Amino acid sequence: MTDDDRHREKMAKRKAVQDAEVAEKTIEKGLLIVNTGPGKGKTTAALGLMLRALGRGWRVGIVQFIKGGWDTGEKHAIHAFGDRVDWHTLGEGFTWETQDKARDIAACEHAWAKTEALMADASIRLLVLDELNIALRYEYLDLDRVVAALKARRPDLHVVVTGRNAKPALIEAADLVTEMGNVKHHFSAGVKAQEGIEF
Repeated sequence: MTDDDRHREKMAKRKAVQDAEVAEKTIEKGLLIVNTGPGKGKTTAALGLMLRALGRGWRVGIVQFIKGGWDTGEKHAIHAFGDRVDWHTLGEGFTWETQDKARDIAACEHAWAKTEALMADASIRLLVLDELNIALRYEYLDLDRVVAALKARRPDLHVVVTGRNAKPALIEAADLVTEMGNVKHHFSAGVKAQEGIEF
């Protein structure tokens, strides 16, 4: 038997196992997805998923907690999809910028009210809640209320929550949790945030 034959046989066995495993999965439902961890890429991954959903003809929504009105490349790109994207940047900047807890809480409550409206909109199939984890970490929103609402969402709605330090109750409620690790970051070497990469 040649190396090619052995490889073909090995891959045929692997394919049979993989096909059987895929065939066992029969549940279809809206997922609660959490992107957390200290590494870069949590929002970027959520927006990549949003792009995939748009490519399938879905209508999507995004509510940005905490983040202020940065002029970002992704927002410009997403505007090309017109009313298929319902985008709301409702934070006033990172907490160290505002330095006003009452104002941050009010902004997060406003963002959560918009979230509830989008969750009730049957035309939205995917909803990104960007930096919601930060709002929960600083207790700008009630964790129990948020988790209960996410668990009670309609069955076909996919929700992605981003931000560092996801709360254990949210992780427990989630269907998929990805922790972005920080192996190496150019910012530590003195490289500033750059257009097209960070924003």
